[in-house]
Amino acid sequence: MSAPAFDSRAFRNVMGQFCTGITIVATADADGKPRGFACQSFAALSLDPPLILFCPGKTSRTWRFIEESKTFAVSVLAQRQESVSAAFGRVIDDKFEGLEWTPSPLGNPTIDGALTWIDCTLENVVDGGDHHVAIGRVQSLGEPVEDKPLLFYRGGYLTTEHPHLRHADRLDSFLTWDGGAAWL
Repeated sequence: MSAPAFDSRAFRNVMGQFCTGITIVATADADGKPRGFACQSFAALSLDPPLILFCPGKTSRTWRFIEESKTFAVSVLAQRQESVSAAFGRVIDDKFEGLEWTPSPLGNPTIDGALTWIDCTLENVVDGGDHHVAIGRVQSLGEPVEDKPLLFYRGGYLTTEHPHLRHADRLDSFLTWDGGAAWL
């Protein structure tokens, strides 16, 4: 197979056209110390069974703790949590310093003020080039709060500016589509 006709910067720029939410994936190490990282490569995978996926870099300093504990929580950040994302996106020893968090039912750190959280056990790990594709089985869920998400787009933060959610029509193949107003 020949090398692609583009470099990693061009690939990153094109992928930056896809807007994503920002999450914090976290676990507790063997001493109970919270460990986590900012992650935008997160998605719902299956409703039955309930599975999610996220993609940690193979050089992630947090990944080994998740792999050892076999549990983790994903906190979905709200638009006012840009500083939380920035702290977890840097290489520092204690990303939880000064941050309020609550342990999940499995003992994983969940970020206070996040839109919601998902508590998981590690189900499977697949090779994904310079990343792992980690699949988690959902064990419990946080109550969603009424707020807007923190988004990442073209290398920067973005928030939604529409005051009302416009429901989509008949997107049955979208895993997170709730059926719109007719579903209620």
